[in-house]
Amino acid sequence: MNDLGDAHLRTWTLRLMTLLAADTQDQLAWLGERELETESVVEEVELLCRVSEGLVERGVFRPKDLRDLRAVGRRLGEIDTVSRTGLWAQALATDPAWDEIRPLARRFLLTTLGDWRQPMPRPVRAHSGER
Repeated sequence: MNDLGDAHLRTWTLRLMTLLAADTQDQLAWLGERELETESVVEEVELLCRVSEGLVERGVFRPKDLRDLRAVGRRLGEIDTVSRTGLWAQALATDPAWDEIRPLARRFLLTTLGDWRQPMPRPVRAHSGER
C-alpha cells in the first residue's frame, strides 16, 4: 500500500474510534437526523481492525495500538446478529455493548494520541444519486 493509502486508513481509523469513544449524547448529536444502520458501523470498524495489522507492519500504528484495536474488534464481534439490525441511534440507547466499546475506543485514542478527547469527525452527507 502507498503512503497516501496508509494515511487515509489511519485517519479513517482515528475518526471512527473518536466517534466510538464519544459520550452517548455526543454520538446521538453527531448522528442528528441520519439513519445509520448498526450493521454498517460494526462492519466498518471490524474492517479497520483487520487492516490495522498491516498498518502496524508498515509503522503507521504501533504494536500497542494494535492491542487496543483488537479489543474493540473482539467486543464488536460479540454483538449478536439481532443487535446489529436497526439504526445505530437506537442501539446506542438500548444495547449495553456500546457502553463497553466506548472505554476500549478511549484507551486506543489515549495510547495512540495521548488523549481520548478528539474533535468529532465531520458528518458525511448521504449521496442522493442525483446529478
